[in-house]
Formats: sequence, structure tokens, C-alpha cells
Amino acid sequence: MKAFIKCLLQFEGKGTDLCKGILGTVSAYYGCVEAQGRGTLHCHMLIWLEGGLNPNEIKDRILQNGEQSFKERLLQYLEDTISTCIPELPEVDITIPNQNSHPCATRGVNFLDTEDDLLRTMCEKDLHLLAKKCQTHRHSNTCWKYWKGPLESKECHFDLDKKNVHPISFADPDTGEITLKCLDGLVNHFNASILEAMRCNMDIKFIGSGPAAKAIMYYITNYITKSNLKTHVALAAMETAVHKLEAYDPNEDDCMLRAKKMLQKCAHSMISHQELSAQQVCSYLMDFEDHFTSHEYRRLYWTNFESFIEKCNPSPECSKKNKKTRSENTGNEKTHRDEIDEEDELTNDIILEDNADDLEDPEEMEV
Repeated sequence: MKAFIKCLLQFEGKGTDLCKGILGTVSAYYGCVEAQGRGTLHCHMLIWLEGGLNPNEIKDRILQNGEQSFKERLLQYLEDTISTCIPELPEVDITIPNQNSHPCATRGVNFLDTEDDLLRTMCEKDLHLLAKKCQTHRHSNTCWKYWKGPLESKECHFDLDKKNVHPISFADPDTGEITLKCLDGLVNHFNASILEAMRCNMDIKFIGSGPAAKAIMYYITNYITKSNLKTHVALAAMETAVHKLEAYDPNEDDCMLRAKKMLQKCAHSMISHQELSAQQVCSYLMDFEDHFTSHEYRRLYWTNFESFIEKCNPSPECSKKNKKTRSENTGNEKTHRDEIDEEDELTNDIILEDNADDLEDPEEMEV
């Protein structure tokens, strides 16, 4: 990842002269390392480009009548940066080194020992084999795990389908949403240069305008902010808990001992049910980073922040929900009070009846 940031993104560090990388001039980035179901480590990264417009500005520029040139240049940049189909095989039949092996297990074409007239053809064949092996989606049970509709019309969770074909790139004139040209609906979008250099599966999205931009931002930020329980933190917590539980106290009774044993079992269960792959273990032991960032960020306590915003600028929807909740709680409290009052009256009657025989003066009972 450090080589990717330095060599491909050409980001030397904050405060230095910005260089133009494979995607353009990068002004900032943030990436989080995560392990997938099979344990393989991968990184989700957001990249900000120098001079880039925010989604609202892009939408306004696209929808303006006099900004046709801006829309054309933006679509041209996206088509040049993001590939959405498997490149064709070169017409010339040529053999490349290790073409019978998995393309991710090889270094690709050697630029130094290859003649110039054959280099382009060999790179085209290498890219075709690499994209076909790494970027072609094959449906599995994971694709349907969130599907709740009828089986005959189930849709892939990753929105990859043969029907998702668009012959040209265009921008919706009403919403400003950008749709890239796609000739193969089962191909994960990729950048050819990054794929050739990294030689692994990748997915690249442009966060522009429209509902798709909001969905992509939610998806990416959800992954970036998702934190797993650190192994060393869990082990340290369990060690502290075990030491406290094992401390001998002669005044403890059987109930306290059973409670300690239960907590000890819970601590062991918490650790034993945490899945760690060999890659994760090696990454922690070798002290590799679990996130990559170009800037330092301040912590945001979302609950307090949300409460502050709601106090300063109350939301009509939240206020309506709060009023409804308070009215329901008030109704429940009244009902509960009525029950308590009835019980108190009944109890007082019983007490008065029980004590009536003990009273010498009947007037004392009335008082």
C-alpha cells in the first residue's frame, strides 16, 4: 500500500509539492485495511483530487445549459480512468512469460528485456488475461444473502448482472447522475494501470452526483468506520478480568464464586469466538498499519454531536417521533399510576379493616 501511494498516486506527503499521479493530482486520502470472509486482507480507500468539485457543484455544472464542454470533458476523463469491460486480445498471436500460470502470481511483462515493437502487444495480452481472471464476477451465495424477494427474480447484492449494459456514457438531464459506458455487466470496474501494477482484484468508483453518489459514500464510509475488536486489547481485558476473578476472598459466598466463574466463561467465550486469519495475525505481529491516511483527524463523538445539532436546529421528523414517544410513555405512566392508586386504596382498606378491632375509639379510625 505504501508503494501504491508513493508510486501510483504520487503523493509524497502533506505540505510537499503535489505531483500528478495515475488518477490526477491527489490532495488527500484515507484507507482502512479489512479482512474478508476467507481472511484475505484488502484496503478500502477514499481519494480526494486537487481541484475536484463536490457532488452538488458537479450536479449544478452538469445541469446548466451552457456547460456542455464541462460534461464532455468529465465523461472523457472518467472513460479514460475507469475501465468497465475486459480488453480484447491482440490480433497477433504472441506468447508472454508465464501465460499458463495465474496472472496474479507473476510480475507481468518485463519492460527492460522486451523489444519495443512487441512490448505493446505483450502488455495488451497480459492485461486481457489479468482482467479476465481478476475482474470477472461469478455469482455465489454471497450475492443473494440479503435478497428477500422471489427466487426467480433475485438480484445480485453487488449490482453485477449481464443486463447492466450501457453502450455510451451519459449524464441524466434531470438528476445529473452519471452513468459510465459498460459493455459487460459482470466486470468490476478497474483502472488498467493500477491493475497491471498491483496485479490483484480491485474496484474503483467515481463519487460524483445523484443518488448513486450517496449510496457509494455510505458504503465506503461504513467499511472505513467499522472497527473490529483488537486482539491485544481483548487479551489484555481478559487477563485483567481473570486476575480479578482469581483473587481469593475468604468472605465470599457460593453465589459470588458462581458469578465469577460465569464472567470468566464469558471472557473466554468472547475471545474464542473472534475469528482471526493467518494474514491478520502476521500483520499484527509484524506491526503493519491497519489504516493509511494523509492527514491527522480529530475524533468526533457522533452521539453528542447529533444531540447538539438536534438542539440547535431541531428536525421536524425527529421532533414528531419524540412527541409520539413521549405521549406513549405518558399514557403508559398514567395507566401504571392508576394501577398503583387502586392497589394503594385496596391496601389501605385492608389495613383499616384489620386494625378496626384494635381501636378502642371508633372515631380514631375515621380520623
